[in-house]
Amino acid sequence: MAHESIRIIRDEHAALSAMLRSLGLMVERGPDHEPGSFFDVMRAMLFYIDEFPERLHHPKESDLLFPRVARLAPEVMETIIRLEKDHTSGEASVRELQHLLLAWELVGDSRRVAFDEAVKRYIDFYLEHMRLEETVILPAAQKVLNDADWKELDAAFAVNCDPLTGKYPRDPAYDRLFTHIVMRAPAPIGLGEGEA
Repeated sequence: MAHESIRIIRDEHAALSAMLRSLGLMVERGPDHEPGSFFDVMRAMLFYIDEFPERLHHPKESDLLFPRVARLAPEVMETIIRLEKDHTSGEASVRELQHLLLAWELVGDSRRVAFDEAVKRYIDFYLEHMRLEETVILPAAQKVLNDADWKELDAAFAVNCDPLTGKYPRDPAYDRLFTHIVMRAPAPIGLGEGEA
């Protein structure tokens, strides 16, 4: 049986994967002839990554899902410890990317390589983080959690409002952020001018 919270986690992971891959495509494309638009879209993407997953998605995993699974499936404790370390360092990692992007924008191309390398590491790190959650933690949760656990988890995750999933309660602020990214990012990443 697929529980609503698992569907939401997977949908949010898919949305975040799409954002991370779009971020990577934007970096490959570079500022070209539209540096103002490029840096604006990049800032918005990094803000989204900082704002939604770090502040809404991760706390529910850390506070609600992981403790239950750790208690009932101690064999996955090592993975939970690793994922918790990822969650703890995630916000600082995004802030570092924001700083490196600002340095590239304000100081110039001499700072591009540092940003390029850091964003590639971050994308790889985050994709692996989500893979572990989906292949280790969620299957363990499905085996060991009871109906009361799922009811509480489903209710908690149902209030998330990630506009990229297009399925759950919406927040106008996140809708504006999503629209801003889509309208400014060049094709095929978004609907903006130019081609990536």
